[in-house]
Amino acid sequence: MTEQPLSQTVASVRAGRTRFLMLGLVFINIIINYMDRTNLSVAATSMAGELRFTPMEMGLIFSAFGWIYAALQIPGGFLIDRLGARVVYGVGLFAWSLITALHALANSFGALFGLRLGVGAFEAPVMPSNNRVISSWFPEQERASAIGIYSSAQFVGLACMTPLLFHVQDAFGWRGLFLITGAVGMVWALVWYALYREPNQHKIVSDAELRYLHDNGALLESRQNRPQPKARWRDLAQMFRSRKLVGIYIGQFTISATFWFFLTWFPTYLVEYRHMGFIKSGYVASVPYFAAFCGVLLAGFASDRMIRRGVSPSIARKLPVIVGLFLTLFILGANYTNDSTLIILFMSLAFFGNGLATITWVFVTALAPRHLIGLAGGVFNFTGALSSIVVPIAIGALIDGDNFAPALAFIAVLAAIGICSYLFIVGKIDHVSAA
Repeated sequence: MTEQPLSQTVASVRAGRTRFLMLGLVFINIIINYMDRTNLSVAATSMAGELRFTPMEMGLIFSAFGWIYAALQIPGGFLIDRLGARVVYGVGLFAWSLITALHALANSFGALFGLRLGVGAFEAPVMPSNNRVISSWFPEQERASAIGIYSSAQFVGLACMTPLLFHVQDAFGWRGLFLITGAVGMVWALVWYALYREPNQHKIVSDAELRYLHDNGALLESRQNRPQPKARWRDLAQMFRSRKLVGIYIGQFTISATFWFFLTWFPTYLVEYRHMGFIKSGYVASVPYFAAFCGVLLAGFASDRMIRRGVSPSIARKLPVIVGLFLTLFILGANYTNDSTLIILFMSLAFFGNGLATITWVFVTALAPRHLIGLAGGVFNFTGALSSIVVPIAIGALIDGDNFAPALAFIAVLAAIGICSYLFIVGKIDHVSAA
């Protein structure tokens, strides 16, 4: 096995760096995206007290985002293939940020449930858009690293923004929290639309960088130069006929389940069930988020390094995911201690593992037919998004008085299912043939 040829490395350096500017824009998009997802979990304790919501009602509000978010993943994939990331991302970002700001006016369960549906609707194309940007702007040998970097943004956002959001709420109340986070997103949407273009349309990308992308597997097809794809039922059916694709769908559901526990119930778990102070919980919660950030970066760079050394994609891409799912099982340890330090240790190990497993978007471009990348991304994220419906409601139902242990056991069982899916269903990593 040999390292990446020196000539290829030199070509990468000489080609230019516009692709990293585009990656930076996506990175900030995701930080804002997850800020607008996690602000509800920060507001939950105060909101539930003021509006007198039960745990089951809060579970339903947490899950409302997921109902329409999941339902619109497949249409969102079609939309990405037709309109591209610049328009879809820009409009979606502005709209969900506006709806986030409107949360400040809510005074009932029905109003909050409806607003969360609105956020979910306009965030639906986010992950397929991210995948399309990376597939267009990065060659195959850099793609897992790029996915690792942009995926890490969700954990950076959670780790860095969570303490800040706790302070914002402490200063301005939960209604002020939604107003401020919504305003930030609306401003950034305009920046994205002004700066983002696809490679063949960008004024600052060099010819050398375009050649480098073209020669190394980036998807440079311009929608201006090819017929617009039509939505066909047989294309959608193909997404479910392949055992490999079904395997990564199952895996994505189980990986996302852990993430949605941390995104929704985790702050409440610390405050209400582990009796930590409100501001302290904001800082304590950031520790597992930083662990996940380290995990996803490690997975992306390690996976690409293995590819450059000649390791088969089946091992290089799957190994971080399987190891990460095994580490997620450590979440069970929190059920057997009352020591705050040990609780955070177990949670950090579990979320570090979740970070390792989060490079799974690399399987979409590795397995799906090239002309159906957007649709495959939509189906893939649809199955992951189903966990945003199931997990918050299931945890709300599993909480027994002050006993949170069944909820953590539920997360561990799902992680074990994910391990089995990648070991026994996904198999060899190669493209599914077009229908």
